[in-house]
Amino acid sequence: MSDERIWTAGLVVIGDEILSGRTQDRNVAQIAAWLNVQGIRLAEVRIVPDVTAAIVEAVDTLRARNDYLFTTGGIGPTHDDITVDAIAAALGVGVVHHPGALATLERYYESRGGLTEARKRMARVPEGADLIENRMSGAPGIRIGNVLIMAGVPHITAGMLDMLTGTLEGGRPVVSRTLGCWVAESEVAELLDTVEKAHDGVQIGSYPFFREGRVGANFVVRSPDSALVDMTIADLAGQLEAQGRAVVVDGI
Repeated sequence: MSDERIWTAGLVVIGDEILSGRTQDRNVAQIAAWLNVQGIRLAEVRIVPDVTAAIVEAVDTLRARNDYLFTTGGIGPTHDDITVDAIAAALGVGVVHHPGALATLERYYESRGGLTEARKRMARVPEGADLIENRMSGAPGIRIGNVLIMAGVPHITAGMLDMLTGTLEGGRPVVSRTLGCWVAESEVAELLDTVEKAHDGVQIGSYPFFREGRVGANFVVRSPDSALVDMTIADLAGQLEAQGRAVVVDGI
């Protein structure tokens, strides 16, 4: 019997829209899969409303009995996005505007109507926090101690997870390889899902782009097992080529 320590994470999903059924949560599955590749187990999930007391209680409880706590939702520009304030209250710290977040948002919104007071809210962080880069929409995620505060929108959360890959203590070193293809992501989504499921222990990230007037995507295969990564890359390349697609190893 192995006495190797099992590292765990809790997840608090924040949002009235999840509880009402208006929005279907997809973050639980993608965070669980991402953690699994890191060698960390998602041990429990709680869904709470946009209510400060409920968020504080959930954060306190799950943070105390897990190595990490992830939260999703409630970090946008509107008055009911209260996650940052609630987590700061749970941790007993104040809330400040992070200069790095302000600079990032200013650059992002320079050609999108400027940095309004509402948008500046997305630079508010619990005092002492670091940022998790977000290449999708400008507004960064937040990391303070063992608490990681993520967006509610799944594809933005995916980008934030990408930036965290291989950085969590207790996780296994993760190997990654990239395959590029001039194809619309939507045309191969089912194929990616099939290949990922066929190779237990890998995660495939898909990153679409528009370049030289053409649509393409880079597919990043990750796992702690380098042989498994190579096998998955070969399988994915073979299946794409069987569809008549030209692939580029190491990405485009």
